[in-house]
Amino acid sequence: MPYVNIRITPGATDDQKAELIKGATDLLVKVLNKNPATTFVIIDEVETENWGVAGESVAARNRKAGAG
Repeated sequence: MPYVNIRITPGATDDQKAELIKGATDLLVKVLNKNPATTFVIIDEVETENWGVAGESVAARNRKAGAG
């Protein structure tokens, strides 16, 4: 019973999320021969203020990029 957790920042459409879920499921079926009926895919949307990279939040990085 595989469990896949995908974390992204907000902005993906419902269609994009559906494609991620199908793609992750298909990959586990193809590579590990897992049963798609018991494969769980969870998508968590993490606000950019709560996602950090290179020592700062993505929100701060986005503000800097927009101010340039």
